[in-house]
Amino acid sequence: MEAEVDKLELMFQKADSDLDYLQYRLEYEVKTNHPHSAGEKNAVTVLKELSAIKSRYQALCARFKAVSVEQKETKSCICATLNKTMTMIQELQKQTNLELTLLTEEEKAATEPLKSHMPD
Repeated sequence: MEAEVDKLELMFQKADSDLDYLQYRLEYEVKTNHPHSAGEKNAVTVLKELSAIKSRYQALCARFKAVSVEQKETKSCICATLNKTMTMIQELQKQTNLELTLLTEEEKAATEPLKSHMPD
């Protein structure tokens, strides 16, 4: 899941860079090709709209980062709760003298992704 978050973050960074480049190129084109033309108002309007789009994009990035942080915190909390639950079950099995059953291959495969998030 973190790989997807990192990929999205890189996509946002690239989009931000692309917007900066487009704004630079547009400003350059307006200054060099149309310094006193009637189309200048349209170019100014486009630049203002581009600036507004960039602001909205940056706000979206900020919200995305906040969601990402919350997602990581939630994931850690779930893993900690699961680890605590597993420990409690093991203690209960020991106290009641129940035989600890080994995990099946399917159960082992399901727990592998969780091991990286659980303290030893």
